[in-house]
Amino acid sequence: MCGIVGYVGARPALEVVVEGLRRLEYRGYDSAGVAIIGDDTLQVAKKAGRIENLDKLIAERADGPIVGTSGMGHTRWATHGAPNDRNAHPHISADGRIAVVHNGIIENFAELRAALESDGVEFASDTDTEAVAHLVAAHLRAEPAASLADAVRAVCRQLHGAFTLVLLDRDDPDVVVAARRNSPLVLGVGDGETFLGSDVAAFIEFTREAVELGQDQVVEITRDGYTITDFHGVEAQGRHFHIDWDLTAAEKGGYEYFMLKEIAEQPRAVSDTLLGHLVDGKIVLDEQRLDIQELRDVDKLFIVACGTAYHSGLIGKQVIEHWTRIPVEVEMASEFRYRDPVLDRQTLVVAISQSGETADTLEAVRHAVDQRAKVLAICNTNGAQIPRESGAVLYTHAGPEIGVAATKTFVAQVAAVELVGLALAQARGTKYADEVVREYDALCRMPDAIAQTLGNVDAVRRIGREIAHTKAVLFLGRHMGYPVALEGALKLKELAYMHAEGFPAGELKHGPIALIEQDLPVVVVMPSPSGRSVLHQKMLSNLAEIRARGARTIVIGEPDDDAARKLAADFVEVPRVPTLLTPFVTTVPLQVLAATIAQERGYDIDKPRNLAKSVTVE
Repeated sequence: MCGIVGYVGARPALEVVVEGLRRLEYRGYDSAGVAIIGDDTLQVAKKAGRIENLDKLIAERADGPIVGTSGMGHTRWATHGAPNDRNAHPHISADGRIAVVHNGIIENFAELRAALESDGVEFASDTDTEAVAHLVAAHLRAEPAASLADAVRAVCRQLHGAFTLVLLDRDDPDVVVAARRNSPLVLGVGDGETFLGSDVAAFIEFTREAVELGQDQVVEITRDGYTITDFHGVEAQGRHFHIDWDLTAAEKGGYEYFMLKEIAEQPRAVSDTLLGHLVDGKIVLDEQRLDIQELRDVDKLFIVACGTAYHSGLIGKQVIEHWTRIPVEVEMASEFRYRDPVLDRQTLVVAISQSGETADTLEAVRHAVDQRAKVLAICNTNGAQIPRESGAVLYTHAGPEIGVAATKTFVAQVAAVELVGLALAQARGTKYADEVVREYDALCRMPDAIAQTLGNVDAVRRIGREIAHTKAVLFLGRHMGYPVALEGALKLKELAYMHAEGFPAGELKHGPIALIEQDLPVVVVMPSPSGRSVLHQKMLSNLAEIRARGARTIVIGEPDDDAARKLAADFVEVPRVPTLLTPFVTTVPLQVLAATIAQERGYDIDKPRNLAKSVTVE
C-alpha cells in the first residue's frame, strides 16, 4: 500500500517523481501528491483520486510551474482519515519548513498528536502522518545545529508501528531523508543522482543499481550518494544489488491491460522460477541458511500466507504431504500468531508473499522465529523484509506484476512450493534421487502445458461475455481442484465485484446446494478421468445434482472426459498433466473468465477498487 518516490539530482524533480508514481500505481491508492524544493520554496500539490487529477492540478497552478531538482511524491491508501484532498500526502509542518510522506501506520499517533496539540500545534489533517512533520520541525527549532537526518532519527525513536518516512527540509534543499521500519523502501544509485522508492519500478528508467535498507535505518541522499545509519546515528550498511529486468518488463507490451499481459507471461514465470534449481541431480534453494540436517529433522510444517498466496499454500499442502509424509497445516497469516500455534525447533514455517512485505505474513514469520521454529520464505521480491528474516529463501522469478490481482505470481508460487516439497523429500530421503529428477522434469513441462491452455481460451471469453451480468457464480472442486476453485472465486470477486464462492464439491449437500437455482453459473474443476478415479465419479454425481436443479454447468476438464462433457453446458478443455500439477492448467481459464467478466462490466482490471498490491499494514 502507498507508493513513495524520492529524488535528488540534476533532472527536473517533478517529472522524475510523477513518472515514478505512475509506475507504482499497481500498489493501490486513493490520492496522490508531490513536494518539490526550488528557489528556496517548498512547493506542494496533492489531490484525491488518480494521478491524472494531480496532473491537472499542477497544470492549473496559479503560482506557476513547479520547479526544482529535489523532491518526493506519494500515492496514499487511506488508513487514518478519509481519502480526500485534506488528508492526501505530503503533509507540512505548521511553520512550512518540513514536508513528509509516509507509508504504514504510526500506532501511538493519538498520544503524539495530543501532546502536540497541548503545545498549541493546530493540525490540518486527520492523518497519523502529520504528527511527524510537526515533531521534526519542533526538534529543528529546539536544536538549530541539528540536521534533518538528526531530527528524523530522534523522532523515529518516539514512533511505534510500521512506517516508511521520506522528508524534505525547505532550508536544506539538496538533501532528502528517509527512514524505514517494517515497511518497504529501496535506494536507487545513479550518476550524479540518487533515488528512493517503495519499489525499484519507481526508478528503473534511470538506474539498475539499488541498495536495500535494513530494519530501523535512516538514509540521507544527495546528488553525490547516500549515508545510512540506524535510529541512534550509528553508521550502517545497506545491501547493494543489480536489477536484472528493465522498464519494458513493466510496460503493457501491446496488451490493453497489464493483467492480460501477465496472464500471457505465465509460462515464462514458471520456467524462470524453476530455472537453476536442479544442480547435479539435487534441488537447491536461492538462499539456504538451514543445513540439510535441519530440514531432515522437520516433523511438522506450517504454511502461512494471505489471499492468493494462501491458495498456493493449500496446493503445497497436498504436494508436500504426499512427497514427504510430513503433516502440513495451512494458516491464514493474519490469524496465525493469535491462536498460539504449537511450534518448536522441529517445525518448519513456509511463508509465502509476493511482495515480501505483507504485514500479517511478516508478523507470522517473527512469531515463528520467536518460538524457535525454522522459516523458509517464498517471495517475488529480492531482498524484501520477509526473506531477510527467514532461514531459507526461494524466489519466484515471475518479474514485476503490475496488475493488483495476482496471476503469474500465483503459478510461480505453486512452482516454488512444489520445489520446496522436492527439497524436503530429498533431504528426508522419502524420494530417491532419480524420483526427484523425474518430478522436477515434470514441473519443467508445465510452461508448455500452460501455453497450450492459453491457446484454448476463446471459449472462456465467450462464456465470460455471456454470464457477465449474472448476480453470482459458484466454483466447485475436489482434491487439487478445491484450491483452484477458491482462487477462481477470489479472482471474480477482486475484478468483477461479484458474489462468488468456492466450495469443496463434497460439501455441496451440507448447505451450498441451497444456492443452486435456474441458470446460476457453476464452474466445476474436474479431476482426471484416468483410471476411473473415485474422485472423478463423485464429481460426476455433483455435476448431475446441480444440472438437475437448472444450473449452468461450466466444466474445466481433460479432452477425453466424455462423461463430464455430457453433463456440461460449457466444456473448457485443459491438457492432461500429472494430478499434483493440475493447478497449473486449471487455474488459467478461471483467470481469463474473471478478467473477461470484469471487462464486460466496464471495470479496470489492473486497478480494482479498494485493493492494493502490497498490504503493508495489519
